[in-house]
Amino acid sequence: MSTGAPAQFAIRGQIVEGQHLVPGAVVVEGDHIVRILRGPVPDGDLPGQVIEGAIVSPGLIDLQVNGGFGHEVADDPRALDALSAALLPSGVTTYLPTVVTAAEAFYPKAFAAFRAADKRAGAVPAGLHLEGPFLSPAKKGAHQLKYIEAASDALFERWLENNDIALVTLAPEREGANARIRALVERGIVVSLGHTNATYEVFIAGVDAGASKATHHFNAMTAIHHRAPGAMVATMTDGRVTSGIIPDGVHSHPATVRLALMAKGYDRVLIVTDMMSAAGLGPGTYGLGGQQVTVDETSARLADGTLAGSILTMDQAIRNLVAWTDASIAQALHMCTAVPARLMGWNRKGQLRAGHDADITVFDDQLQVMHTIVGGEVRFSAD
Repeated sequence: MSTGAPAQFAIRGQIVEGQHLVPGAVVVEGDHIVRILRGPVPDGDLPGQVIEGAIVSPGLIDLQVNGGFGHEVADDPRALDALSAALLPSGVTTYLPTVVTAAEAFYPKAFAAFRAADKRAGAVPAGLHLEGPFLSPAKKGAHQLKYIEAASDALFERWLENNDIALVTLAPEREGANARIRALVERGIVVSLGHTNATYEVFIAGVDAGASKATHHFNAMTAIHHRAPGAMVATMTDGRVTSGIIPDGVHSHPATVRLALMAKGYDRVLIVTDMMSAAGLGPGTYGLGGQQVTVDETSARLADGTLAGSILTMDQAIRNLVAWTDASIAQALHMCTAVPARLMGWNRKGQLRAGHDADITVFDDQLQVMHTIVGGEVRFSAD
C-alpha cells in the first residue's frame, strides 16, 4: 500500500512535543527527520510536498502483538509479513511480534520465521516478545499449563544464543527467576514481570534483579489486599517499573486505567493492545497458541471464559484513553510512542526530533489515522 516518498517532504499540523501539542511541521529527508519547525509555518518555508494533518505524532509502538487481521504470530514468515502490513491503518510503525507459551520444539521455528520475515512489509517487527513459558501456573491465563510446567533450563540457555529476542515476560516467583532476569538484562533484553502470583516482596526482588516492566498490569497478577499488596501495588508504587496496560474496557475497567495513571503518571505507563488474530475481523472462532478462541463484539475468550488476548487496535486504544481519563491527546500518544521507545532503548524512535527515524503517524481531528509513515516512506494513506 506504499505511495512512496520524495527525497524531502514535510508534515504540517499540531505536532507532539513531549506531552503537549504545538503547531508546526516536521521535515523529512530520506529515512530520517531533518528539521522541526514550530509555530504557524507558511508554505514558502516548507520543502517539496506537504502532507496536512490535524495531529502529527511519532509512529505508534506496540510491544505486545500476538496477531491480528487473521494472522497469528507463529512459525510462518508470510503471516508476519501480512500482519506487518495490516497494522499500518491503525498507525503502528514498530511492534514486537509476541510468541505465547509453546512447546520447546516450537521456539526455533518461531525464531526462523522472524528472521525470514520481510522487515519492509509494513510496520517494522523490531524483535520478538516471548510471553512465557516461565510463568506462574496459578496465573496462566490463556497460556497452556503443560508447556509452563515443562519449561526447562535448557530452553532458556538456548534463548540466550538468539539475537532476535527483545522482550521476555516471566513470573518472578518461578525457581531461578532472578538469575534468568539478570542473564537476560546482561544481553540487552528487556524483562517484564507478568502472569505472576508473586507477593509484593518477590515482585520487588525481580525488579531489583533488573526487570523494568509489568505485563498487562492488573491482568493475571496477584490481587490487591491492604495487608498483602501483591504485584498490582508493586507495579504502581515502584518508580523503576513501567506499567503496560490494555485499555479495551475488558482487560482493564476505565477506573483501573485512571488509577494506574494517578499512581504512575504519564511517563511510566505504556499502552499495548495484546491483540490476537481476530483483531479487526469481527465475531467468530480463531486460534491462539494452538487453542480455540471465541470472539464476540468486545472480547476473545477460551471455552471456559478466560480472556485470550484482545481485539483492540492501537488507534482505538488512544481514543479510549482520551475518552476515559484526564489524559490529553498528546499524553495518550506519549504513552504509545516515547514511553515504549525509552523502555526498549530505541534512541531514534518515539519522539519527533531532528536525526530521529522518520516514523510518523498523522491523525485527523477525530483521532482517525490519515497516514502512516515508516522510515520516511508513506506506507498507508486513508484516502
